[in-house]
Amino acid sequence: MRVTTTTLQMLQAPPDAAPALPDDVRLDRAADVSPEYARFLYGLVGGPWRWTDRLGWSRQQWVDELSVPGTEFWILYGEGVPLGYLHLQPVPQDDGLHVEIRYFGLVEQAIGRGLGGRLLARGVEAAWTIPERSGLPAVRRAWVHTCSLDGPAALANYRARGFEVCDVQESDEDQPDEPLGSWVSTGGDSARV
Repeated sequence: MRVTTTTLQMLQAPPDAAPALPDDVRLDRAADVSPEYARFLYGLVGGPWRWTDRLGWSRQQWVDELSVPGTEFWILYGEGVPLGYLHLQPVPQDDGLHVEIRYFGLVEQAIGRGLGGRLLARGVEAAWTIPERSGLPAVRRAWVHTCSLDGPAALANYRARGFEVCDVQESDEDQPDEPLGSWVSTGGDSARV
């Protein structure tokens, strides 16, 4: 399958505060996310969009990913269940700290409720303030990849929050004909993964 990957960046924190969340949802910064929960969120959100690259990861690969200093998960909850999440990954560079929005998205049931832009805006604020919580150096750049395997609103959502395109690449990738869905991606019928 031909996949277009767009890299977007933001070189300064947005001037405006993120919009408030609805009263019936909350956003929590999860401390010490377990590999099991991280993989669950990845499959729950990414199953409908062909997120498959990490489904075969070992537990140790997840442990290594989650142990990077300053790594944060921001999880959106409503009615007692996850509605979406955002995974921030600091990457030290010569010019300072670059923070990648490694993964971001909503569960299928939360799409269309006006939550995606609000979650992303809150995540962008969190990306720029990671040094306050982690003791890392100042953030110089927040960035994200999105691709044609993501939800159709992803690119527009990033642009609407102030990200600017800095690179576009195309590649051929082995992908399932159809998305696996959240059930399979979170471990149900695991023999099919």
